[in-house]
Amino acid sequence: MNAIRPWRTIERRKCRQIMVGSVPVGGDAPITVQTMTNTPTSDAKATIDQIRRCEDAGVDIIRVSCPDEASTAALPEIVRAAQVPIVADIHFHYKRALEAADAGAACLRINPGNIGSSDRVAEVVRAAKANGCAIRIGVNAGSLEKDLLEKYGEPCPEALVESALDHIKLLQDHDFHEYKVAVKASDVFLAVAAYQGLADAVDCPLHLGITEAGGLIGGTVKSSIGIGNLLWAGIGDTIRVSLSAEPEQEVRVGFEILKSLGLRTRGVRVVSCPSCARQGFDVIRTVQALEDRLQHIKVPLSLSVLGCVVNGPGEARETDIGITGGGAGKHMVYLSGVTDHHVQSADMLDHIVSLVEKKAAEIEDEMSDAGEADTVVEAAE
Repeated sequence: MNAIRPWRTIERRKCRQIMVGSVPVGGDAPITVQTMTNTPTSDAKATIDQIRRCEDAGVDIIRVSCPDEASTAALPEIVRAAQVPIVADIHFHYKRALEAADAGAACLRINPGNIGSSDRVAEVVRAAKANGCAIRIGVNAGSLEKDLLEKYGEPCPEALVESALDHIKLLQDHDFHEYKVAVKASDVFLAVAAYQGLADAVDCPLHLGITEAGGLIGGTVKSSIGIGNLLWAGIGDTIRVSLSAEPEQEVRVGFEILKSLGLRTRGVRVVSCPSCARQGFDVIRTVQALEDRLQHIKVPLSLSVLGCVVNGPGEARETDIGITGGGAGKHMVYLSGVTDHHVQSADMLDHIVSLVEKKAAEIEDEMSDAGEADTVVEAAE
């Protein structure tokens, strides 16, 4: 509970926790950010290279598609190279799920109803249990079962929730409980309503997403509205922003959604103005350059970039580092909310990057010292 600013409080939905490899999902664990590779999984090198870029962007969990034997054959090499848990995406052939579990996948993404008979579901469950795999049930409005479409007439929240509950029962009938569930749709209203209904009906972790959301801009807007709406209501334990863009872009957008709600704090949070005729420097190009050059920063800190003194000083008071545009190419730099020194336009970009890197190093040292202190206390106890 945020006693000072209660209007910022988000009460997370209570649910049980599962493990996806070494990453906890649900309970009081941080909300994780996922993405999915788009290289042929059978091309292990290309897939690993893409995973590396996503890891650099901060991804917590990565999904890879396994539509054929060549893909699951490449999975052991991919799993060994990855620094984050790998989810194997299985759609119809249950043998791919068995192969993926044996190959080291941390989680299987399946629709149990698509796998086939109860015996086949039982085989997948046995393989998951034997290999310590979680399962993600993936319900999608675009691929609802025919009987549910006939019952409800169209994809609707009730149909998605009923599908999810049917799939959950298939796993529970085989005494399997290490699962999370998604009920995705490309329609924001449909997806949000389905997740709200599911959140009331189950106690498992929920994987959020607006599927087929679109390109980088349109998809980011739709995902931010849908996923953000649910997270603000306390619903959701892991997210994937589905964009027609590179996977690392999905990761960055995912973290921005979480950062805007105060749910994750990785990297630099930039506060910047839209710019106008009052600007003392080119705000748009400056912010673009700073965001690009500061992607390597992992510790949480804030940076304000304001073109003039109308709102600049007020915003700078709330950030770790600030820059406010001034006249004659001379701009004010704020450190910890206090005016500190001036910088000329020609030197501004390199100077701000240097200040951010220095501040990040200080925060890392403080975090390291705090960790050592905790270790000493634990040892003393």
